Amino acid sequence: MENKEYIESGILELYVYGLLSEAENEEIAAKAKNDTQINDEIIAIEKSIVALSSSFAPFHSVANYEKIKEKLELKHSKVIELDEEEPSRNWSQYIGWAAAIVLLLGVAYQYNELNLTTNQVANSQIEKVKIEKELKSLELQNKNNETSLAVVRDEKNTVVALGGQTVAPESSAKVYWNKETQVVYVDAAGLPEPPKGMVYQVWALKLNPLTPTSIGLLDNFDKNNQRIFAVNSTGDAEAFGITLEPKGGSLTPTMEQLYTLGKV
Repeated sequence: MENKEYIESGILELYVYGLLSEAENEEIAAKAKNDTQINDEIIAIEKSIVALSSSFAPFHSVANYEKIKEKLELKHSKVIELDEEEPSRNWSQYIGWAAAIVLLLGVAYQYNELNLTTNQVANSQIEKVKIEKELKSLELQNKNNETSLAVVRDEKNTVVALGGQTVAPESSAKVYWNKETQVVYVDAAGLPEPPKGMVYQVWALKLNPLTPTSIGLLDNFDKNNQRIFAVNSTGDAEAFGITLEPKGGSLTPTMEQLYTLGKV
């Protein structure tokens, strides 16, 4: 076999890695001794392995290196001693160790890179979900703003001002009532936030005799930044009032907790 074919067969790499039998090692050592081209190729392979090993070393601590070395020692229980009579064979075995270390370092490095990439992907996904949530919140807020503006600007609405009563004289509210569609909106910006476990209830009133009809609750008061609430429709109200009631509302208004009142 010509030198070119012999070199390209890959047997010299196996020799350097220490993966051949003793007889094969001796045969190649003899060839290298008598053939400069083969000897140069072996030296080139050895240098490549050492260079590759050095390129991976900066990514790993001494502790990691010692763990890898310990695993290799467990796998190869026989300690290799240098023998002056067989320098080629012993050197090739040490190069084999170096190749194994390079392989382990390479796998560890790729594993670290994979973990880093996985974490980056996970963080990107979390950031994406966060942005989507914020976008939906902004879209909802924008929709609420548009609704509020439409209510205030609707010329068909009758605006009923509700003044503060004895329990809360500083309170105020406005009712926007479209008599044609019977749609009712309440602007509760002048009301204080209700205590925990309590809710504002809106009443449409007939005055003679006094007949209150509940047309809705101002639920989620603290989450409604605009403080404009859509309540149930009504067609024959003569006045509107807002009382503070236990959560869930009441069948009849608690007059002692009448916050605002106003005639149409």
